[in-house]
Amino acid sequence: MPRTPTSVQGGTGLLRLEVQIAAPDLRPFLGGNVLPGVWSFGAAAPGPHVAVVALVHGNEIAGAVVLDRWLRAGLRPVRGRLSLVFANVDAYARFDPADPTASRFLDEDMNRLWDEETLEGGRRSAELRRARVLRPFFDGVDILLDLHSMLWPSDPLMLVGRSARAAELALSLGVPPLVVSDEGHASGRRLIDYAPLSQRAAILVEAGSHWEAGTIATMEATATALLRASGMVAPDDPALAPVRAAAPKPRLAEVTRTISARTPSFAFVQAFRGGEVVKRRNTLIALDGEAEIRSPHDDCLLVMPSLRTMPGQTAVRLARFVELT
Repeated sequence: MPRTPTSVQGGTGLLRLEVQIAAPDLRPFLGGNVLPGVWSFGAAAPGPHVAVVALVHGNEIAGAVVLDRWLRAGLRPVRGRLSLVFANVDAYARFDPADPTASRFLDEDMNRLWDEETLEGGRRSAELRRARVLRPFFDGVDILLDLHSMLWPSDPLMLVGRSARAAELALSLGVPPLVVSDEGHASGRRLIDYAPLSQRAAILVEAGSHWEAGTIATMEATATALLRASGMVAPDDPALAPVRAAAPKPRLAEVTRTISARTPSFAFVQAFRGGEVVKRRNTLIALDGEAEIRSPHDDCLLVMPSLRTMPGQTAVRLARFVELT
Protein backbone atom coordinates (compact mmCIF):
# COMPACT_ATOMS: atom_id res chain seq x y z
CA MET A 1 0.00 0.00 0.00
CA PRO A 2 1.26 3.58 -0.52
CA ARG A 3 2.80 5.08 2.55
CA THR A 4 0.82 7.87 4.14
CA PRO A 5 3.02 10.34 6.01
CA THR A 6 1.70 12.22 9.01
CA SER A 7 3.29 13.84 12.03
CA VAL A 8 2.61 14.61 15.67
CA GLN A 9 4.17 17.19 17.94
CA GLY A 10 6.13 15.77 20.84
CA GLY A 11 7.73 17.53 23.77
CA THR A 12 11.10 17.35 22.01
CA GLY A 13 10.00 18.11 18.46
CA LEU A 14 7.97 16.75 15.56
CA LEU A 15 7.62 12.98 15.09
CA ARG A 16 6.93 11.96 11.50
CA LEU A 17 4.78 8.87 11.14
CA GLU A 18 3.95 6.64 8.18
CA VAL A 19 1.13 4.13 7.93
CA GLN A 20 2.90 1.21 6.28
CA ILE A 21 0.25 -1.49 6.76
CA ALA A 22 -3.29 -1.81 5.42
CA ALA A 23 -6.28 -1.85 7.74
CA PRO A 24 -8.13 -5.13 7.12
CA ASP A 25 -11.73 -5.30 5.99
CA LEU A 26 -13.46 -6.65 9.08
CA ARG A 27 -17.01 -6.48 7.74
CA PRO A 28 -17.29 -10.30 7.44
CA PHE A 29 -16.45 -10.63 11.15
CA LEU A 30 -18.34 -7.80 12.81
CA GLY A 31 -21.34 -9.97 13.66
CA GLY A 32 -19.30 -12.47 15.68
CA ASN A 33 -20.73 -15.81 16.75
CA VAL A 34 -21.25 -15.09 20.47
CA LEU A 35 -21.30 -11.27 20.56
CA PRO A 36 -20.79 -8.56 17.94
CA GLY A 37 -17.10 -8.65 17.04
CA VAL A 38 -16.42 -11.72 19.21
CA TRP A 39 -15.68 -15.15 17.76
CA SER A 40 -15.38 -18.15 20.05
CA PHE A 41 -14.59 -21.75 19.10
CA GLY A 42 -14.69 -24.76 21.42
CA ALA A 43 -12.90 -28.09 21.05
CA ALA A 44 -14.08 -31.49 22.20
CA ALA A 45 -11.05 -31.96 24.46
CA PRO A 46 -11.07 -30.00 27.73
CA GLY A 47 -8.73 -27.09 28.27
CA PRO A 48 -8.55 -23.41 29.22
CA HIS A 49 -10.52 -20.58 27.67
CA VAL A 50 -7.93 -18.39 25.92
CA ALA A 51 -8.92 -15.00 24.49
CA VAL A 52 -6.82 -12.86 22.16
CA VAL A 53 -8.04 -9.25 21.99
CA ALA A 54 -7.37 -6.60 19.35
CA LEU A 55 -8.56 -3.02 18.84
CA VAL A 56 -9.03 -1.92 22.43
CA HIS A 57 -7.71 1.21 20.74
CA GLY A 58 -9.27 1.77 17.34
CA ASN A 59 -6.12 2.99 15.62
CA GLU A 60 -3.92 0.08 16.73
CA ILE A 61 -4.68 -1.91 13.60
CA ALA A 62 -1.85 -4.47 13.70
CA GLY A 63 -3.78 -6.67 16.11
CA ALA A 64 -6.77 -6.61 13.78
CA VAL A 65 -4.50 -7.85 10.99
CA VAL A 66 -3.48 -10.87 13.09
CA LEU A 67 -7.02 -11.84 14.07
CA ASP A 68 -8.31 -11.23 10.54
CA ARG A 69 -5.66 -13.64 9.20
CA TRP A 70 -6.55 -16.31 11.74
CA LEU A 71 -10.27 -16.08 11.07
CA ARG A 72 -9.80 -16.24 7.31
CA ALA A 73 -7.44 -19.22 7.73
CA GLY A 74 -10.00 -21.06 9.86
CA LEU A 75 -7.86 -21.40 12.98
CA ARG A 76 -9.53 -23.70 15.51
CA PRO A 77 -8.49 -25.08 18.92
CA VAL A 78 -7.72 -28.74 19.54
CA ARG A 79 -8.55 -28.37 23.24
CA GLY A 80 -10.36 -25.86 25.38
CA ARG A 81 -11.89 -22.72 23.90
CA LEU A 82 -10.26 -20.05 21.72
CA SER A 83 -11.86 -16.60 21.44
CA LEU A 84 -10.85 -13.77 19.13
CA VAL A 85 -12.16 -10.35 20.13
CA PHE A 86 -12.36 -7.11 18.16
CA ALA A 87 -12.97 -4.65 21.00
CA ASN A 88 -13.56 -1.04 19.89
CA VAL A 89 -14.94 -1.69 16.41
CA ASP A 90 -16.75 1.65 16.24
CA ALA A 91 -13.52 3.59 16.71
CA TYR A 92 -11.77 1.31 14.20
CA ALA A 93 -14.46 2.11 11.62
CA ARG A 94 -13.21 5.72 11.69
CA PHE A 95 -9.55 4.84 11.10
CA ASP A 96 -8.08 7.13 8.44
CA PRO A 97 -4.45 6.66 7.31
CA ALA A 98 -4.27 10.40 6.64
CA ASP A 99 -5.02 11.10 10.34
CA PRO A 100 -4.16 7.83 12.07
CA THR A 101 -4.02 9.06 15.67
CA ALA A 102 -7.60 10.39 15.64
CA SER A 103 -9.43 7.07 16.02
CA ARG A 104 -7.84 5.81 19.24
CA PHE A 105 -11.32 6.08 20.78
CA LEU A 106 -14.64 7.83 20.24
CA ASP A 107 -15.41 9.29 23.68
CA GLU A 108 -12.80 7.97 26.11
CA ASP A 109 -9.96 5.47 26.38
CA MET A 110 -11.42 1.96 26.55
CA ASN A 111 -8.33 0.77 28.40
CA ARG A 112 -9.02 2.92 31.47
CA LEU A 113 -12.49 1.64 32.33
CA TRP A 114 -12.02 -1.78 33.89
CA ASP A 115 -12.96 -1.31 37.52
CA GLU A 116 -16.27 -2.26 39.11
CA GLU A 117 -17.21 1.29 40.09
CA THR A 118 -16.81 2.59 36.54
CA LEU A 119 -18.45 -0.38 34.84
CA GLU A 120 -21.46 -0.29 37.17
CA GLY A 121 -21.70 3.49 37.57
CA GLY A 122 -23.88 6.03 35.84
CA ARG A 123 -21.36 7.45 33.39
CA ARG A 124 -22.14 6.99 29.69
CA SER A 125 -19.85 6.81 26.67
CA ALA A 126 -19.42 4.74 23.52
CA GLU A 127 -16.50 2.89 25.08
CA LEU A 128 -18.33 2.18 28.33
CA ARG A 129 -21.30 0.77 26.43
CA ARG A 130 -18.99 -1.62 24.62
CA ALA A 131 -17.07 -2.53 27.80
CA ARG A 132 -20.33 -3.36 29.55
CA VAL A 133 -21.31 -5.66 26.67
CA LEU A 134 -17.94 -7.43 26.77
CA ARG A 135 -17.66 -7.68 30.55
CA PRO A 136 -19.74 -10.88 31.06
CA PHE A 137 -17.76 -12.56 28.29
CA PHE A 138 -14.41 -11.65 29.88
CA ASP A 139 -15.68 -13.01 33.20
CA GLY A 140 -15.40 -16.50 31.68
CA VAL A 141 -11.88 -16.20 30.24
CA ASP A 142 -8.97 -18.09 31.86
CA ILE A 143 -6.03 -16.60 29.91
CA LEU A 144 -6.11 -13.29 28.05
CA LEU A 145 -3.65 -11.67 25.67
CA ASP A 146 -4.33 -8.03 24.77
CA LEU A 147 -2.61 -6.87 21.56
CA HIS A 148 -1.33 -3.29 21.56
CA SER A 149 1.14 -1.10 19.72
CA MET A 150 2.87 2.21 20.44
CA LEU A 151 2.95 5.73 19.04
CA TRP A 152 6.37 6.70 20.39
CA PRO A 153 9.59 4.77 19.62
CA SER A 154 10.11 1.85 21.99
CA ASP A 155 11.37 -1.70 22.13
CA PRO A 156 8.53 -4.27 22.33
CA LEU A 157 7.57 -5.42 25.82
CA MET A 158 4.96 -7.29 27.82
CA LEU A 159 2.95 -5.69 30.65
CA VAL A 160 1.61 -7.97 33.38
CA GLY A 161 0.30 -5.71 36.15
CA ARG A 162 1.24 -7.02 39.60
CA SER A 163 0.19 -10.61 38.94
CA ALA A 164 2.90 -13.19 39.61
CA ARG A 165 0.95 -15.70 37.51
CA ALA A 166 0.83 -13.31 34.55
CA ALA A 167 4.55 -12.55 34.88
CA GLU A 168 5.39 -16.25 34.91
CA LEU A 169 3.28 -16.80 31.80
CA ALA A 170 4.83 -13.87 29.93
CA LEU A 171 8.38 -14.93 30.79
CA SER A 172 7.64 -18.47 29.60
CA LEU A 173 6.63 -17.18 26.16
CA GLY A 174 9.90 -15.33 25.67
CA VAL A 175 8.60 -12.96 23.00
CA PRO A 176 9.06 -10.12 23.46
CA PRO A 177 11.85 -10.83 25.96
CA LEU A 178 11.16 -7.80 28.21
CA VAL A 179 8.38 -8.31 30.78
CA VAL A 180 7.32 -5.37 32.96
CA SER A 181 5.39 -5.61 36.23
CA ASP A 182 3.51 -2.40 36.99
CA GLU A 183 0.56 -0.78 38.76
CA GLY A 184 -1.10 0.52 35.59
CA HIS A 185 -2.33 4.10 35.21
CA ALA A 186 -3.63 6.62 37.69
CA SER A 187 -6.30 7.60 35.15
CA GLY A 188 -8.02 4.20 35.16
CA ARG A 189 -7.69 0.43 35.11
CA ARG A 190 -6.71 -1.50 32.00
CA LEU A 191 -8.42 -4.64 30.73
CA ILE A 192 -5.58 -6.75 32.16
CA ASP A 193 -6.26 -5.10 35.56
CA TYR A 194 -9.94 -6.15 35.53
CA ALA A 195 -10.24 -8.24 38.70
CA PRO A 196 -11.57 -11.55 37.30
CA LEU A 197 -8.82 -11.55 34.66
CA SER A 198 -5.96 -10.33 36.83
CA GLN A 199 -6.71 -13.11 39.32
CA ARG A 200 -6.18 -15.64 36.51
CA ALA A 201 -3.65 -14.68 33.83
CA ALA A 202 -3.93 -11.53 31.71
CA ILE A 203 -1.01 -10.08 29.76
CA LEU A 204 -0.64 -7.14 27.39
CA VAL A 205 1.90 -7.00 24.59
CA GLU A 206 3.14 -3.65 23.32
CA ALA A 207 4.53 -5.03 20.08
CA GLY A 208 6.15 -2.00 18.43
CA SER A 209 5.17 1.08 16.43
CA HIS A 210 1.51 1.28 15.46
CA TRP A 211 1.69 0.95 11.71
CA GLU A 212 4.76 -1.13 10.86
CA ALA A 213 4.93 -4.67 9.48
CA GLY A 214 7.38 -5.71 12.19
CA THR A 215 4.74 -4.97 14.82
CA ILE A 216 2.34 -7.43 13.19
CA ALA A 217 5.10 -10.07 13.19
CA THR A 218 5.81 -9.54 16.91
CA MET A 219 2.12 -9.70 17.82
CA GLU A 220 1.65 -12.88 15.82
CA ALA A 221 4.76 -14.46 17.37
CA THR A 222 3.54 -13.63 20.89
CA ALA A 223 0.01 -14.87 20.28
CA THR A 224 1.26 -18.02 18.55
CA ALA A 225 3.63 -18.76 21.43
CA LEU A 226 0.72 -18.44 23.86
CA LEU A 227 -1.53 -20.79 21.90
CA ARG A 228 1.23 -23.36 21.56
CA ALA A 229 2.29 -23.10 25.21
CA SER A 230 -1.30 -23.60 26.40
CA GLY A 231 -1.74 -26.63 24.13
CA MET A 232 -4.64 -24.80 22.51
CA VAL A 233 -3.66 -25.55 18.91
CA ALA A 234 -1.82 -28.16 16.92
CA PRO A 235 1.88 -27.14 16.85
CA ASP A 236 2.00 -27.51 13.07
CA ASP A 237 -1.26 -25.68 12.32
CA PRO A 238 -0.58 -23.86 9.01
CA ALA A 239 -2.51 -20.79 10.20
CA LEU A 240 0.17 -20.05 12.80
CA ALA A 241 3.45 -18.22 12.43
CA PRO A 242 6.57 -20.41 12.35
CA VAL A 243 8.54 -20.77 15.57
CA ARG A 244 11.01 -17.90 15.92
CA ALA A 245 14.72 -18.45 16.26
CA ALA A 246 16.14 -18.33 19.78
CA ALA A 247 15.45 -14.93 21.31
CA PRO A 248 17.39 -13.13 24.04
CA LYS A 249 16.85 -14.49 27.54
CA PRO A 250 13.65 -13.00 29.01
CA ARG A 251 14.07 -10.26 31.61
CA LEU A 252 11.66 -9.02 34.25
CA ALA A 253 11.53 -5.39 35.32
CA GLU A 254 9.43 -3.99 38.15
CA VAL A 255 8.11 -0.45 37.97
CA THR A 256 9.29 1.56 40.95
CA ARG A 257 7.68 4.86 40.03
CA THR A 258 4.95 5.92 37.60
CA ILE A 259 5.27 9.51 36.42
CA SER A 260 2.04 11.28 35.48
CA ALA A 261 2.20 14.76 33.96
CA ARG A 262 0.98 17.50 36.27
CA THR A 263 1.33 20.47 33.92
CA PRO A 264 0.82 21.07 30.18
CA SER A 265 4.53 21.84 29.85
CA PHE A 266 5.80 18.37 30.80
CA ALA A 267 8.80 17.61 28.58
CA PHE A 268 11.69 15.16 28.53
CA VAL A 269 15.18 16.60 28.38
CA GLN A 270 15.84 14.48 25.28
CA ALA A 271 13.84 12.23 22.95
CA PHE A 272 14.17 9.06 25.00
CA ARG A 273 13.28 5.72 23.44
CA GLY A 274 11.35 3.14 25.42
CA GLY A 275 13.74 0.47 26.68
CA GLU A 276 16.61 2.88 27.31
CA VAL A 277 18.42 2.47 30.62
CA VAL A 278 19.59 5.51 32.59
CA LYS A 279 22.74 4.30 34.30
CA ARG A 280 23.02 6.68 37.24
CA ARG A 281 20.64 7.57 40.03
CA ASN A 282 19.48 11.20 40.19
CA THR A 283 19.95 11.81 36.44
CA LEU A 284 17.60 14.50 35.11
CA ILE A 285 15.00 12.91 32.82
CA ALA A 286 12.24 15.48 32.40
CA LEU A 287 10.81 18.79 33.56
CA ASP A 288 7.17 19.14 34.62
CA GLY A 289 6.71 22.87 34.85
CA GLU A 290 9.41 23.82 37.36
CA ALA A 291 9.59 20.34 38.91
CA GLU A 292 12.51 18.09 37.99
CA ILE A 293 11.98 14.39 37.27
CA ARG A 294 15.09 12.36 38.06
CA SER A 295 15.99 8.67 37.97
CA PRO A 296 15.28 7.19 41.43
CA HIS A 297 17.98 4.50 41.21
CA ASP A 298 20.88 3.22 39.12
CA ASP A 299 20.10 1.24 35.95
CA CYS A 300 16.68 2.85 35.62
CA LEU A 301 14.66 1.40 32.75
CA LEU A 302 12.42 3.86 30.90
CA VAL A 303 9.13 2.14 30.07
CA MET A 304 7.20 3.67 27.17
CA PRO A 305 8.02 7.38 27.56
CA SER A 306 5.25 9.44 25.96
CA LEU A 307 6.73 12.47 24.25
CA ARG A 308 3.38 14.30 24.18
CA THR A 309 1.57 14.11 27.50
CA MET A 310 -1.45 15.95 28.86
CA PRO A 311 -1.94 16.60 32.59
CA GLY A 312 -3.11 13.45 34.37
CA GLN A 313 -1.73 11.10 31.71
CA THR A 314 1.15 8.67 32.27
CA ALA A 315 4.36 10.20 30.93
CA VAL A 316 6.75 7.34 31.70
CA ARG A 317 7.21 4.42 34.06
CA LEU A 318 10.59 3.97 35.76
CA ALA A 319 11.61 0.39 36.47
CA ARG A 320 14.32 -1.75 38.01
CA PHE A 321 15.41 -5.11 36.64
CA VAL A 322 14.65 -8.12 38.84
CA GLU A 323 17.06 -11.04 39.12
CA LEU A 324 15.36 -14.26 38.05
CA THR A 325 16.20 -17.48 39.84
